[in-house]
Amino acid sequence: MRVLLSTYGSRGDVEPMAALAVSLRALGAEAVMCAPPDPEFTRLLADAAIPMASIGQAVRPLVTGTGPPPTGTFADRTAALVADAFDEITTAAADCDAVVATGMFPVAAAARTAADALGLRYRHVSLQPTLLPSLHHPPPERPGHPLPPGVTDNRALWAHDAEAMHALYGAAVNRLRAANGLPSLTNVRDHVFTDRPWLATDPVLSPRLPSDFTATQTGAWALPDHRPLTPELEAFLAAGPPPVYIGFGSIPLRPKKDAARVALGAARRQDRRVILASGWAGLAPIDDHDDCIAVDEVNQQALFKRVAAVVHHGGAGTTFTAAIAGAPQVVVPQIVDQPYWAHRVAELGIGAHHAGPRLTTKSLTVAIETALKPETRHRATEVATSIRTDGATTAARLLLDAPA
Repeated sequence: MRVLLSTYGSRGDVEPMAALAVSLRALGAEAVMCAPPDPEFTRLLADAAIPMASIGQAVRPLVTGTGPPPTGTFADRTAALVADAFDEITTAAADCDAVVATGMFPVAAAARTAADALGLRYRHVSLQPTLLPSLHHPPPERPGHPLPPGVTDNRALWAHDAEAMHALYGAAVNRLRAANGLPSLTNVRDHVFTDRPWLATDPVLSPRLPSDFTATQTGAWALPDHRPLTPELEAFLAAGPPPVYIGFGSIPLRPKKDAARVALGAARRQDRRVILASGWAGLAPIDDHDDCIAVDEVNQQALFKRVAAVVHHGGAGTTFTAAIAGAPQVVVPQIVDQPYWAHRVAELGIGAHHAGPRLTTKSLTVAIETALKPETRHRATEVATSIRTDGATTAARLLLDAPA
């Protein structure tokens, strides 16, 4: 069996799909992956020996504002993205038996359309729960389609979301479907998500709730990382007590110098050394003191087992990696699902939920103090033993065992 995996987004959208590709290969299947052409993703997939087909523009310049500014209307850009992604996915999937898609919705819609046009099996996966319809949380606001004021019934809000998604993407998708002899859709969101999507989250960190959406929860998809830490980082770890790791992944915190100053100041108030991850914000030390070391891309699975706490943005992947390492967390949520993960970390007692996205030295100091308490470390260690590590293998078996 050969499977096309499609994703478009940050590392948190790419790495879990790489984990699925590796699991499929371990079970005797083949996988090829459509992903953005960012150099870090190209290296990631090459290191895992996963064949890659580039899709769309590099994501990092789009997120950080270092690329050319977008041109044309939202509708024009959407139509171009869907059409280009469809062409790239269709070419890559020509000799495949199934398509699995996640990531940015227009690209997932292109993947579903390609699967329909080629007559392939299709599965949609969500790497976090907040974008799937649920009676227990409202949908996110869509561009130009705010949630109706005064409405609190989640069923009504998700119905509004389906209409908003169709208004945003339905025309582009239906033009593509018509060009390929496919019937038009009246609800593009639900067609792309399907009536039983996969939810690739851990049931301890992200429990299904009664009367929730009809999804199949597989467990989180984690790509094993066997890279050694650099000699410089090893020397820093050995030179003193466990430091605090501070990094915000693909979130371009601005201004970055202020963010680094606040983060370092908060850790130093706790007499803690710091490992500062540059991330897409480009954070860097503010002085040459020997209590801080800067890192770029690093094996978080190995590192998080050796730190006093992990301060991060609340991406699903970082939350999972810190949790399974037994590291207390401070989550500073910014967008999308990050407030959800911050809430879950606090609710489980494995860390602190920083109040809001804006950092101050005082607010971050209080949150780090909570994470460094012995009872938080004890609870984080306890929860780590209950987290599953077989999510990608579970999903791979579900795909391979499904009837053709």
